[in-house]
Amino acid sequence: MTDLNNFFKSAFTVDNVIFGFDEADLKVLLIKRGEEPYKDTWALPGYFVYPNENLDEAAGRVLEELTGLRNVFLEQVKTFGAVNRHPFGRVITVAYFSLVKINAYNVQAASIASDAEWHSVSDVKDLPFDHMEILQACFNRLKWSIRTRPVGFELLPPKFTLTELQHLYEAILETPLEKRNFRKKILSMNLLIDLEESQEGVAHRPARLYQFDPEKYRQFLSEGFIFELKETKKRDNRRKLQEV
Repeated sequence: MTDLNNFFKSAFTVDNVIFGFDEADLKVLLIKRGEEPYKDTWALPGYFVYPNENLDEAAGRVLEELTGLRNVFLEQVKTFGAVNRHPFGRVITVAYFSLVKINAYNVQAASIASDAEWHSVSDVKDLPFDHMEILQACFNRLKWSIRTRPVGFELLPPKFTLTELQHLYEAILETPLEKRNFRKKILSMNLLIDLEESQEGVAHRPARLYQFDPEKYRQFLSEGFIFELKETKKRDNRRKLQEV
């Protein structure tokens, strides 16, 4: 019989990519590592899976231990298993991602995390291990998700304006969208409830406030849909010039 000892010398970890949206800015939750390797560097919240727990349990436990976030729905995205991805030995990681309302959670660093903060996704340029690859994979999943389910339900406050909703889509898709087309498309879906209220305490003309219809949201989740949007004419024209 083949010697199986070498097959039981690998470790498993889980890494969590938690996205939030704040004032037209898409953010990701990072921890500052309090141990080697890569001590004192910002990284994704992740750690080892215990021998007596399954992957989903480990993802939730690690997230709570490192950041204080609990009862967060985590979706498994991809497994990363490059041979040399961890300097201490063979470590295979399973990446999870989630969408949360930033104001609904109180982030508290603990365990191997000396700090935990929200960072603008656009500002994150360098992370340890293969965390940039993991972040990009989860960001790509988010871009796909926004075309197939109303993800704003998880990211926006209970009351929001159409401008805030458009800013969310633009931040995720990384492109400006045509205002008239966006609003026409969104309102035609009958996914929003007009609260017949307006913003208060703003310097500009108060905008109308909306909220998601929970029943319609559940329907979209179960049935699915394809949500395509036009970019701004300026971007469309630029693309046409590049094609000439």
